[in-house]
Amino acid sequence: MTEKTEIMTEEFETEVKATDSNVDSEKKYDDSQIQVLEGLEAVRKRPGMYIGSTSARGLHHLIYEIVDNSIDESLAGYCTKITVTLHEDGSVSVQDNGRGIPSGIHPKMGISTIEVVFTVLHAGGKFGGDGYKISGGLHGVGASVVNALSEWTEIVNCRDGQKFTERFERGKTARPIAMVGECGDEHGLYVRFKPDPEIFDTVEFEYSVVEKRLREQAFLNAGLMIELIDLRPQKEGEIEIAEDTESAGLEVHTEDATRYKVYHYEEGIRQFVKYLNGKKRAGVLHDDIVYLSGKKGDVSVEIALQYNDSYDETMITFANNINTIEGGTHETGFKNALTRIINDYGKKFKALKDDEKLSGDDCREGLCAIVSVKLPEAQFEGQTKTKLGNADIRPFVEAVMTEELTNYLEENPNAAKAVIEKAITAQRAREAARKARDLQRSRKSALENTTLPGKLVDCQEKNMELTELFLVEGDSAGGTAKEGRNSQFQAVLPMRGKILNVEKSRLDRILSSTQITPIIIALGCGIGEEFNMEKLRYGKIIIMSDADVDGAHIKTLLLTFFFRHMRPLIENGHIYCARPPLFRVFKGKTSRYAFSDEEKDRIIEELGGNAEAERYKGLGEMDADQLSETTMDPEHRTLSKVTIEDAIEADETFTLLMGEEVEPRRDFIQKNAKYVTNLDI
Repeated sequence: MTEKTEIMTEEFETEVKATDSNVDSEKKYDDSQIQVLEGLEAVRKRPGMYIGSTSARGLHHLIYEIVDNSIDESLAGYCTKITVTLHEDGSVSVQDNGRGIPSGIHPKMGISTIEVVFTVLHAGGKFGGDGYKISGGLHGVGASVVNALSEWTEIVNCRDGQKFTERFERGKTARPIAMVGECGDEHGLYVRFKPDPEIFDTVEFEYSVVEKRLREQAFLNAGLMIELIDLRPQKEGEIEIAEDTESAGLEVHTEDATRYKVYHYEEGIRQFVKYLNGKKRAGVLHDDIVYLSGKKGDVSVEIALQYNDSYDETMITFANNINTIEGGTHETGFKNALTRIINDYGKKFKALKDDEKLSGDDCREGLCAIVSVKLPEAQFEGQTKTKLGNADIRPFVEAVMTEELTNYLEENPNAAKAVIEKAITAQRAREAARKARDLQRSRKSALENTTLPGKLVDCQEKNMELTELFLVEGDSAGGTAKEGRNSQFQAVLPMRGKILNVEKSRLDRILSSTQITPIIIALGCGIGEEFNMEKLRYGKIIIMSDADVDGAHIKTLLLTFFFRHMRPLIENGHIYCARPPLFRVFKGKTSRYAFSDEEKDRIIEELGGNAEAERYKGLGEMDADQLSETTMDPEHRTLSKVTIEDAIEADETFTLLMGEEVEPRRDFIQKNAKYVTNLDI
């Protein structure tokens, strides 16, 4: 039995196939070996090239592709409403009130333009001309890829008073295009598709995932109404909610248990910032949300920001409504201008001495900001579109920031004072943290320092990629783990009690923590500004805590620490959570392990009468052989890899769990109690 690794947030799949030409020298490699995939065959053959993966992530990407086309109609000024419906049969429909697709015969292809859009790759109205000046979809593969990866696709196109329909099955025309009647004043496009189970690992859409994406797009497109309808059978705990008619456009507070939502934000990204700060439950330093905007030709920028009393920053950037999670020129321009403006203001009004300078991190502590640029011919790095590369955007954003933010600070001295004081306090904490780091460097290494609360027992292997560090809850479990480990490549660091809640602590206090310091020193890669992945000593950092509420809390504290201060470890797949069994089921000399109540009951039934179950209260109750076999041995264990699919969602979850307010945390735990049982936090 080999190790099973579960992805805790979103599972990415990459298919790599290689052919060794030396395996069979008798096989001929000639012209006949060169295959040509026609039409949409290439998409079905290698779907990951077009949608990233065939997991749940790729499945939901299908909806985004069609919705993004409708949003492009909105950017062009023709669409005011989009309706997304999750149907009972597993299909999804997207309807807009835009212009619809031109319904004539394409002059070059000789078939209807509608059919070209849905069956030909790199066909669309976004490569030039006046169809779309601003668009997120620049490759012309969206509609055709969705069609290729669907069991069937049906469209209804209303344009120029005429209604056309067509049906495709696995990318091929099943019912030719036909005009079915008049549509009067009605106009727009209706697309309904059912994902192909032959392609995807799962074909069940998650309401909350779709909901989050649509809400985000409504924030980014002020005035656009986006409707989400779920017609699938209700699950336990879900309720029907009527249309949200609150004037502010905020959602009804029923979390994910709704069937019907309407998102409509007249104030756009200003309400986005309000929403995020509300999720963080942080106190704001100034009441108003600063809104900055500028336009130059076809290029425009919108910025909304507000400072809160937290110690971290939330900055989300977009280009043509695409979340540029790796930043780019617009983010660089924003950061450069913000740092310069706050320093200039501080010196002008004597809050800073002439020789003092606030760093970018100082100026962004407690910042919640949205930066959204829209431009023709957007240049992204790769098909994933996660980083904007247009060089002229940086100075444009800097110019807008310099003029408008400077004016705001001078016209709002109370808000400016709060921001400056926040940054100066952050600077002092940064200096204290630097002194703490200097003090650490003067100490002995973790291997020599016997005064550490958790003593590291290192492994023999020196190749980082082959090594593992277990962060173990409690001295008792730590001792068992030391005995049960493979000393060749597994190291153990026991921890006593719950570590510092870094959600409520600055770096200087973190660096003086007797619980966190051993972890930092053991990993060897530094923290914060001095983090260096090349110095990491272990390829896998595995959190191993008890299967109870306290264990889940300790795990959350550790994940919060890594998320806030060593995020590259998560982003690069180095953080894991062990999954110890909850029960040992035995009958005579037969002994099996269960990781849930359901699995325990099934094993008891399989073993028959007189089978008994022993509940483990903690890791320390196992002997070394049991812990090794179930939780540490790569041949038998199950690990959960911690990933960050969405920084916003992760930030909200950590803030909710680690924040001051008890009631929201209690609600979250009650709602997700089944996941706590399996330690999937």
